[in-house]
Amino acid sequence: MEAQELKGHLDALILAVLAREPLHGYAVIEALKARSGGRLALPEGTVYPALHRLEAGGLLSSEWSTASGRRRRVYRITRRGERELGVRRDRWRAFSTTIDAVLA
Repeated sequence: MEAQELKGHLDALILAVLAREPLHGYAVIEALKARSGGRLALPEGTVYPALHRLEAGGLLSSEWSTASGRRRRVYRITRRGERELGVRRDRWRAFSTTIDAVLA
């Protein structure tokens, strides 16, 4: 699946991944890939700007951590991000139900 096909949905996908647990950027990429059965193999250049945008919007927070001698920025969803994820899930369900009804 290409990044262009995800336009408008990437933020919700990232929020959903981080709703399970805080992760560093590369782990977010790997979680998206794993949870999608490999169909969402997104480049860093797509995911990192989205992480920064979500943090700037108050939907994520981050802090530096060190693991195996490497510094990594770990992202976590905020309460505001959890509320936004709920809204986006509801919108997605309504959208997909509508499209399924038309395509059936």
